[in-house]
Amino acid sequence: MTAKRRFGRVRRLPSGRYQARYLGPDGVDRPAPHTFERKADADRWLASVEQDLMQGDWTDPDAGRIPVGEYASRWVQERPGLRPKTRQLYEGLVRLHITPALGGYDLVSITPARVRTWRAGLVESGLGQSTVAKAYRLLRTIMGTAVEDRLIRANPCQLRGASVERTPERPTLTGNQVYTVADALPDHLRCLPLLATFCSLRWGELVAQARQDIVIETDLAGSATGGWVHVRNAVVELADGSFVMGPPKTAAGRRVVAVPAVILPDVVDHLQRFAGEGAGSYVFVGKRGGLLRRSNFQAIWRGALATAGVEGVHFHDLRHTGNTLTAQAGATLPDLMARMGHASARAALIYLHTSSTRDRAVAQALDGLVQRERARSGHDAETADAEGLSQAPGAGPDLR
Repeated sequence: MTAKRRFGRVRRLPSGRYQARYLGPDGVDRPAPHTFERKADADRWLASVEQDLMQGDWTDPDAGRIPVGEYASRWVQERPGLRPKTRQLYEGLVRLHITPALGGYDLVSITPARVRTWRAGLVESGLGQSTVAKAYRLLRTIMGTAVEDRLIRANPCQLRGASVERTPERPTLTGNQVYTVADALPDHLRCLPLLATFCSLRWGELVAQARQDIVIETDLAGSATGGWVHVRNAVVELADGSFVMGPPKTAAGRRVVAVPAVILPDVVDHLQRFAGEGAGSYVFVGKRGGLLRRSNFQAIWRGALATAGVEGVHFHDLRHTGNTLTAQAGATLPDLMARMGHASARAALIYLHTSSTRDRAVAQALDGLVQRERARSGHDAETADAEGLSQAPGAGPDLR
């Protein structure tokens, strides 16, 4: 006599295959998602479901029947604490790169193979590697939330290295090139690349600078002796042309940066000639006196680059240039982190590791130290021989 099954049941179909069913914790009688060739396979499947129920890992197979496009859009809208620019980025990635290929599929039907095919399609379409990585990373995060919501059992985004952005090395200008580009800009914008480079400021931080944020120190005669840039806010220009003003992305972004003496006269001149008198007046403004728009500045920037004979340089490369020069000048890791406004050491370490000029200077200093020591050792030996003070062979030096 066959023993009564403890969990679920198996029956043989007219086709000869086996069907497994079980009563879920919600009281719904559920079949396996497919039939089995052998009864032993159906038994093993029921055993795995029973184990999931006992361990609290059971997932309602119908809960994940939500279209990916619908879930992804809702995910972005419900994501707390997203900055406007980040929300705009996520919405664009979902709309342009996730929904067209995957939006119509249910969450439960997204498999590692389907994710692999989707990503390959993005690459073959000519989409930039950085954008492909961002889209994959966002999908992986969204599917991770679906796992947390118990809509799917496992995250199907399992492609190793697919989320890593491999951005090409950006160009680094010399100090003279920075000044050449600055001189090619209109007078009221000439100081913009100088502060971006030599104070390691981002575009949004520069645009948000108010008169009260730049403090100039003077001596008794009124001559400038030093300067400080207080980074308190940053401006984000959205795709619809609107501006969002707010604090920097991280607490480390709120910082005070010393103005190098070489550009101090330029900063003072700019404040005297172009900045408003009020403490809240913007340091850099557009033609109509409002916030400087990056979209309008691009044409001016390209013209200045052409005049200066510099090609392929983005405005953000100025900050990269400044960070590189700061590392070459001998800045320590904490110095770089503070000046760049980074809480993590990762970005600052990049500049320390790639500072070949500074590394050569260190190597030269080490070479000089060793050569001087060797020279002194040789001189001492010769002097000792001349004075008959050389020790017998095998005897060690007297270090008393």
